Amino acid sequence: MRTRPTGNALVVTVGRLLHRIGFRAIHLQATSLGSIVLCIALWLRAKTVDQDERGNAERRALFVGLWPPMFWAIGESVRQNEDRGLLRGPRT
Repeated sequence: MRTRPTGNALVVTVGRLLHRIGFRAIHLQATSLGSIVLCIALWLRAKTVDQDERGNAERRALFVGLWPPMFWAIGESVRQNEDRGLLRGPRT
């Protein structure tokens, strides 16, 4: 894995690390869409609980609703690493 030296440290981003582990952009984009479905399911479930528990259930749905942009952005970072790998060609 090639990294840019900055001073004495090497820069390793989350996207590079996940790409090296084996994650692909499609995995994180699917996770993003899945978390949207989970958020909607939690929000609908919050409507069925009694008034005492409703606030906590709605907060849980809102918290999960913050995940999709994060997963999508990380997926884009992984996609950029995939594209860089295709431009460089296979290692010899």
